[in-house]
Amino acid sequence: MNLFRLDASLFPATSASAEIADTAEREWSAAHPDGTVTRRHLGTAPLPADAWTHATMAAFAPEGERTQSHREALALAAELAAELEGADAAILAVPLYNYGVSQHFKTWVDLVIAGAGPATPLLKNTPTVLVTTVGGGYGPGTPRDGWDHSTPYLERVVRDVWQADLTLVKRELTLAATTPGMEALQDLAAGEHSRALELARDAGRALAGS
Repeated sequence: MNLFRLDASLFPATSASAEIADTAEREWSAAHPDGTVTRRHLGTAPLPADAWTHATMAAFAPEGERTQSHREALALAAELAAELEGADAAILAVPLYNYGVSQHFKTWVDLVIAGAGPATPLLKNTPTVLVTTVGGGYGPGTPRDGWDHSTPYLERVVRDVWQADLTLVKRELTLAATTPGMEALQDLAAGEHSRALELARDAGRALAGS
């Protein structure tokens, strides 16, 4: 059994998304002690920013006219797609940055699609836990309702394009404990934290049993 684990946090030592993903991964590993975990950390080892451009241009260039950069980008795209396609289960941990999806994650998605094709269901029926964390509150009735432009994109790609059997674990208010002006939200944030960890444990057990 092979678990694919992807992280996109810029701060792995204090990452809220990594803590939740770790919780889910422990449940999977406990059930599959001989299983393998394929890891890719986009925050600490980001992909080349121009790789998708080269991979896309290569697709329109005759083989004999492809540059070394074209060939390297195509090889990287194929490698990333193969990592995902070879997973028996997946955990993707992606925080929200500046109200949108992490640029590192977006580069990874674009390259995976370049390697596999835009309509290839790489995770078809694969149990997948998508962990996402946001610093504030973006739910209905909040001042920034509708400002989360990351989660809908993540779900669209992972569930609808790649056709994963998806479980979403989302934690809000991760910055309440450290941000001036958010003191009144700290109890609510603590509840969000506990709820997310419990959901991650349940999701990890389901991941392990699938």
